[in-house]
Amino acid sequence: MGDEKQQSSDSMSFWSHLDALRVVLVRIAIVIAMFAIVLFIAMPWLFDNVILAPCNGSFPLYKLFGFISGENSLLPDMSSAGFHVDLINIKLASQFFIHMSTSCWLAVILSFPIIIYIIWGFVSPALYEHEKRGIKRAFVFGNVMFYLGVTIGYFLVFPLTLRFLADYQLSESIPNTISIDSYMDNFLVIVLMMGTVFELPLLAWLLGKMGFLTRGFFSKYRRHAIVALLIVAALITPTGDPFTLFVVFMPIYGLWEFSSRLVKAS
Repeated sequence: MGDEKQQSSDSMSFWSHLDALRVVLVRIAIVIAMFAIVLFIAMPWLFDNVILAPCNGSFPLYKLFGFISGENSLLPDMSSAGFHVDLINIKLASQFFIHMSTSCWLAVILSFPIIIYIIWGFVSPALYEHEKRGIKRAFVFGNVMFYLGVTIGYFLVFPLTLRFLADYQLSESIPNTISIDSYMDNFLVIVLMMGTVFELPLLAWLLGKMGFLTRGFFSKYRRHAIVALLIVAALITPTGDPFTLFVVFMPIYGLWEFSSRLVKAS
């Protein structure tokens, strides 16, 4: 009789947790939908003033690099005068689907802290106090680093990539005609990839807390990391000049050194 009562209690506990999880998923879906609706309405303005801003020579990075390079022939020509990228649409439904998909992607990105907070409300009752404190710090730190990476991806990495690829020609007889689909694919991938890369310090901190990573690892493999990160920077921005490579490499290498400070010394 006692075993049957225990099994009934466990079964009720399982179904109650499942019901609570269903409520959490519904809340997350509602939050994303609300953000997506607002973004869908604002998307024409966002496209003209934010997403397509790197297509124009007035973008802040181009003006900054143009001022820095000046008459210096050793630096890449980043003057803002005359630079413009015209996009075309080659599929009937592309603009509508891009409108929808971009609204959803940006909704997930902007509502991410709220989503994590809702999940936290579901998970936190099962955690000890010291575990809650650690996860709260990780939550704040992870969000700050993600949005910092997205910002660098938007203001630095994507414009450099666009500037190089839009002007690159295999032959003068082949003009570059860039579709909106290609532009958005590269835009979203690069920006989200940089946001993900900037979670490296959080990953290092978590691995350090679990005892899998020490500061000695970073010291031992620093030279290997420099080579690997240079390759990553070259892949992110396939430009031929060392200045652009250096500009992209430094933030990524800074993440490596910052990560080493978040783990215990061996």
